[in-house]
Amino acid sequence: MDAKTIDKSRLPSRHTTVGPARAPHRSYLYAMGLSSKEIAQPLVGVASCWNEAAPCNISLMRQAQVVKKGVAAANGTPREFCTITVTDGIAMGHQGMKSSLVSRDVIADSVELTMRGHCYDALVGLAGCDKSLPGMMMSMVRLNVPSVFIYGGSILPGTFRGRQITVQDVFEAVGQHSVGDLSDEDLSEIEQAACPSAGSCGAQFTANTMATVAEAIGLALPYSCGAPAPYEIRDRFCYASGEKVMELIARNIRPRDIVTREALENAAAVVAASGGSTNAALHLPAIAHECGIEFDLFDVAEIFRKTPYVADLKPGGKYVAKDMFEAGGIPLLMKTLLDHGYLHGDCLTVTGRTIAENMEYVEWNDQQDVVRPANDPITTTGGVVGLKGNLAPEGAIVKVAGMANQVFSGPARCFDSEEECFEAVTKREYKEGEVLVIRYEGPKGGPGMREMLATTAALYGQGVGDKVALITDGRFSGATRGFCIGHVGPEAAVGGPIGLLKDGDIIEIDAVEGTINVRLSDEELAQRGRDWQPRETDYTSGVLWKYAQTVGTAQKGAVTHPGGVKEKQCYADI
Repeated sequence: MDAKTIDKSRLPSRHTTVGPARAPHRSYLYAMGLSSKEIAQPLVGVASCWNEAAPCNISLMRQAQVVKKGVAAANGTPREFCTITVTDGIAMGHQGMKSSLVSRDVIADSVELTMRGHCYDALVGLAGCDKSLPGMMMSMVRLNVPSVFIYGGSILPGTFRGRQITVQDVFEAVGQHSVGDLSDEDLSEIEQAACPSAGSCGAQFTANTMATVAEAIGLALPYSCGAPAPYEIRDRFCYASGEKVMELIARNIRPRDIVTREALENAAAVVAASGGSTNAALHLPAIAHECGIEFDLFDVAEIFRKTPYVADLKPGGKYVAKDMFEAGGIPLLMKTLLDHGYLHGDCLTVTGRTIAENMEYVEWNDQQDVVRPANDPITTTGGVVGLKGNLAPEGAIVKVAGMANQVFSGPARCFDSEEECFEAVTKREYKEGEVLVIRYEGPKGGPGMREMLATTAALYGQGVGDKVALITDGRFSGATRGFCIGHVGPEAAVGGPIGLLKDGDIIEIDAVEGTINVRLSDEELAQRGRDWQPRETDYTSGVLWKYAQTVGTAQKGAVTHPGGVKEKQCYADI
């Protein structure tokens, strides 16, 4: 069976387009200029996270038009719609960041509702910013209709006095400026030079990490997630993705055929190998949850532990996403991991072929030094490490890519919000050797589990990135570097140990052994737990209140519904 002979009797769109009772429904489609032939074809949702909030989203609508051409060429009828995006670079460092993680689930929910309400048969999803990538992939596996993911592409690097820069350099420049190491004029020059094109943040921050995941997990076409946003070759990937989704309908290949336990392990491996964002340890369990697969932070951390770090990418290394694409793209990274036994080669992908079959004609490029062979890595352990101990019984996560020292011990300095800590850092009201603790920023406590890039970048800009540690029940940006531990669970808002700390408590962190502990007895922690009182939140209505009522732990992906394991009927089978 091919796209021309697809039987609509098994597709969701039969509920809106087939039979006399659906004449009113068809009248709406005729009103938009569709022909009877187009109405009789499969209806393909083309979901875009386009908006004018940031460069990562600005090219998505144009790319969606090319996807629609590919769908139409393969005898499908594309139906374009948009959903929201909250862009972290602009939300960072203030109360707006509470919206970021919440947006991931709103994106998944809104795509689900649009698809359900209009009975579309397949989905091509375009995303460009940190939470829109996992949000779109979550909707695909939740709906389980044939789907192809498209990344909008990375931004090109900026140039400041002969060196490549990214938005990370701007955040760190703020710290340099605060201690008088950078003039007003230089800061202005850096901020105007750092982001020279459309596209997502250019290094291996969260967006590019999750784009790498999309190819490794099998939901995106090979090479499609590496091409920068301004490159015209993106049109080829968009057109091909539109054609490919029609083939997936004909062959009835669905996202849950692709996103298996082994595929999730592949995705975690490429995160580790590329020194990717700690946020992947939140998003991979959330994607797994939609499928009904148990795959939590500790499962992710185990893959991180045994996977070598091979891609020399910023923020821990020296290259950006554009450089890896030109060296051979994400398939080059996957090829060396597969050849040395770090990937499951038999996992199905949206090409209709397995990972191993996709990699068959990928040749190693020995003329580049962006990606090292997996048997000659930068480090033998992945660029991201999971931690556990009496301070984090439900785990924590740290990015060690580029870190020389992975052991730290020092007295706690406690802050009950990011703003309190950022103010202290800006005023240099801390001591080298301290462990700065930011709490009540978890999924429930924030609400929204904010990222702390403004604070960590300020520390690095002040030259103390390796002289203090920072721990939080919130998150860190993919651009964060230094000894920064996030996702500490249980969070303070539910009485977790991080909420029981006092100034001066000695915290011991060992990223080599994977431990994080406070030097207190079980009895002392238990007594403090009995004395602990919940902290009132300022968010008592609206979407942030609603999110706080349903969100789960960071260990399991901070998810907001029971997931695939509780599902009685999948949308694709209505």
